[in-house]
Amino acid sequence: MIHKYKLFGDNIVIDSNSNSVHLMDNIAYDLVDIIKKYDKKKIIELYKDDYCISEIKETINELYQIIEEGTLYSKDFNSDVDFNKSSNVKALCIHIAHDCNLKCKYCFAHEGKYNIGKSLMDLEIGKKAIDFVIDSSGNRKNIEIDFFGGEPLLNFDVVKEIIKYAKNKETKHNKNFRFTITTNGLLLNDEAIEYINDNMSNIVLSIDGRKEVNDKMRVKYDNSSSYEQILPKFKKIAKLRQQQNYYVRGTFTRENLDFSKDVMHLADNGFKQISVEPVVANKDSGFDIREADIEIVLKEYERLAKEYVDSYNTDREFKFFHFMVDLDEGPCILKRASGCGAGFDYLAVTPEGDIYPCHQFVGINSFKIGNVKEGILNSELVEDFKNSNIYSKHDCKDCWAKFFCSGGCAANAYQFNNDINVPYKVTCEIQKKRIECAIWIKTQIEEKK
Repeated sequence: MIHKYKLFGDNIVIDSNSNSVHLMDNIAYDLVDIIKKYDKKKIIELYKDDYCISEIKETINELYQIIEEGTLYSKDFNSDVDFNKSSNVKALCIHIAHDCNLKCKYCFAHEGKYNIGKSLMDLEIGKKAIDFVIDSSGNRKNIEIDFFGGEPLLNFDVVKEIIKYAKNKETKHNKNFRFTITTNGLLLNDEAIEYINDNMSNIVLSIDGRKEVNDKMRVKYDNSSSYEQILPKFKKIAKLRQQQNYYVRGTFTRENLDFSKDVMHLADNGFKQISVEPVVANKDSGFDIREADIEIVLKEYERLAKEYVDSYNTDREFKFFHFMVDLDEGPCILKRASGCGAGFDYLAVTPEGDIYPCHQFVGINSFKIGNVKEGILNSELVEDFKNSNIYSKHDCKDCWAKFFCSGGCAANAYQFNNDINVPYKVTCEIQKKRIECAIWIKTQIEEKK
């Protein structure tokens, strides 16, 4: 399966099955569609008025050679892979606090309450969560623990005790824990920053970009600015971490469809690791990205791709999460086919110890799959997630982007289509444009090296 597109004057052809990318001249770009349909004589007849015959013949031979090499019109051998995946858990999202000190207008977690109510995880539940992931991880050595909320710093003392407990278990169980925390930054101080930098491999810092955008959506309870309070702290963390192992992470909604300006605002403030993502919001909430917005959003990604390339090898250079694509040593086929692993590889735990497929399913009772005291109780639901992949999803089977997006977000699919196996069209279109931009960026940066 191939996909061809033009971006900023370049002709790009992607061979999805082999993960190969080809920059083509105009004649090759025209002929690639029919090179397998017709013989040489027919192709020459079709294009003799557009190109000289010798050029057509030469291009045909070049395309035949690429096909023979297996990087154009390659076969999909991955459909024969055994997708009977293990249920060994490798990542746990610990909801340390179902409470927040912001009231973000678009918050899918309902100000951290997740339709459950305000609560903070106690240490005993935290310890049970660590015991659960150790028992459920099988022979996996590396385990990711993400501290999430609400706002995790509202329960930071328990965070520190859980980390201490987990580290004490590492040697005995031959495990290596890596910790991440996501914070809105309001409660960050020098002591907290020092602890996080000493003990956590990554930190996600929530900010939406421009001050007027951030403060319109990320509202403090007294309606004062959060931007002014958090920006200096985030800059300090980025500097202390030597611009590595962190993300400033924003959200764009229908209120700021010109989100490329927010990305560049963060870049202009010196941040090198940036992620600004479409909102997770209910349909017709007023914030959700709709089909009518798609063309605007796609153009924004193109503008951002151009800025990304223009900034390369300058003081303004930055990395954008959704433009990071590895064509050479990316994820294995199981990962590429199944995505994030929600529901079997990756689970979320509430302050009460209830287990859900991921943080976006928390609070939906039908997706509760167990608790940290008794383990997995709804194994049938786990199997549903394990068996969900790009070959089980009708809309993904014939999509050129399936090995790049892995079938999309299950929670997003459920939210809009009430089925984890039916991807949301808007998300699909956005993801495909990201991939096109990311691959164009790679071609440009390779030329600059």
